[in-house]
Amino acid sequence: MKDFKLQPFPTNGYVPAIEIFGQIDRQNELLSIEYQLSGDLDAIEIATPVVPTRQDKLWEATCFEFFLGIPGDRNYWEFNLSPSGNWNIFHLDDYRQGLREELAFTALLFEIDRQPSLVSLSLDFDLSKIMTVAAIEVSVTTVIKPRQGEISYWAISHCGKEADFHLRESFAIEI
Repeated sequence: MKDFKLQPFPTNGYVPAIEIFGQIDRQNELLSIEYQLSGDLDAIEIATPVVPTRQDKLWEATCFEFFLGIPGDRNYWEFNLSPSGNWNIFHLDDYRQGLREELAFTALLFEIDRQPSLVSLSLDFDLSKIMTVAAIEVSVTTVIKPRQGEISYWAISHCGKEADFHLRESFAIEI
């Protein structure tokens, strides 16, 4: 199990007074990830729960994300998890190329717990639906949309001159 804490991309704009941290773990073919978003949640737009469906452009609002790649391979997967319960998974052939929905999943159910100063999201899924390898590289990220101001981008590390979750150098966790 690996702990993580996300940092906002350095900006001159407004960044809400929040923290994002969690854990990721792999037990054979089961990948588990848990996010905890705490702090001034009144300053953030957080979607209300709905009947979960696959949706595009979840990253335009507050959205928990992670990226999976195989060491030495250019292709990777992007997982988008909205606090509403909506989700999507994309497979890419290379850096921002060949984006398409990953059809190995027809549903992606995750648990969301909302409290006044804490939102937690946890997901367990069968990794063998998309890969069967010994090691994977992971980038854990979150998009935060404040009620006022610009979206902020949070990650374990920011390796580019601008916020870019797709940079393979950012896949900082190996499990």
